[in-house]
Amino acid sequence: MSDVDSLIVELRALLDEALEAVEAAADEAALEAVRVGFLGRKDGRISGVLRGLGALDPEDRPRVGQEANRVKEALQARIDEAEAAMDAAREAESAPDLTLPGRSPRIGGAHPVSRAMDEIWSIFRALGFTRARGPEAETEWYNFEALNTPLDHPAADEQDTLYLEGGGLLRSHTSPVQIRTMLAHDPPIRILAPGWVHRRDTYDATHTPSFLQIEGLVIDEGVTFVDFKATLAEFARRYWGAGTRIRLRPSFFPFTEPSAEVDVKRVVEGPDGPVESDWLEIMGAGMVDPAVLEAVNIDPDRYSGFAFGMGPARIAMLKYGVDDLRTFFESDLRFLRQFAGVR
Repeated sequence: MSDVDSLIVELRALLDEALEAVEAAADEAALEAVRVGFLGRKDGRISGVLRGLGALDPEDRPRVGQEANRVKEALQARIDEAEAAMDAAREAESAPDLTLPGRSPRIGGAHPVSRAMDEIWSIFRALGFTRARGPEAETEWYNFEALNTPLDHPAADEQDTLYLEGGGLLRSHTSPVQIRTMLAHDPPIRILAPGWVHRRDTYDATHTPSFLQIEGLVIDEGVTFVDFKATLAEFARRYWGAGTRIRLRPSFFPFTEPSAEVDVKRVVEGPDGPVESDWLEIMGAGMVDPAVLEAVNIDPDRYSGFAFGMGPARIAMLKYGVDDLRTFFESDLRFLRQFAGVR
């Protein structure tokens, strides 16, 4: 056998061996090893055979070169086919099974307490109120003393809160926002102050240590108790319906005088048609104490006003018939989904 025939036979044998290696390759890394091992320019076995071309006569070299090119092309084509098959198999594994039943998209909704906050705010905005915010970390002066609540007063114990290292505390109501607003702006003032507040309360069906609160403040010349009652009555009618009534029960808050607890009687749907509910407490309120106005350098002989505060979580409990405040905090989607489409 001539040297030319010997090289051609060797190239064909290498092709057969390489094709078997391609068939045995389990992944892309194994295929790459076959390609480098047989087709690599430096260490490839086919390249090693072609180094023997220099010993052949010039007229014999084209035959060997043509066969080498055929072997290379055949091997590369088979490697490409194997890679394409592996890609297709991988895509098929990750592709969705179109024979399975479809899944409806999960549609979120506002949390019932957030929804109550937004509804309350929209009503007071329509009544001319502006939203105001302040820090949750406060000082004793803003949280107690500026609100006519000396630190040794029993009312301070009722709103005992969480103190911070180095001084300061977590506000126990959003009333400090009222103080900051009155210090920063001259009357007339008409604000709604929503936000988180913190108290040393037990965690039970009607109390939580941290909760959302909404407070309102009106300061202007000639504001009377009639304006106070009319504003809250209008809010109640807009929130619960035209048949809603309110009543004021005497109470005590150090920063208002006179002070009142505000109850509502709603019209609800009963088994035999609309009926009136029992009286339910919704907020505390009252006329701003002159001592509070003096603390922020507002003349109490010229200006007067009223303030009120409510918990939107308790408002939501009334509206949606929820009897345990803790359910709003437990993130149970089975409970929360009930309110996703409620308006």
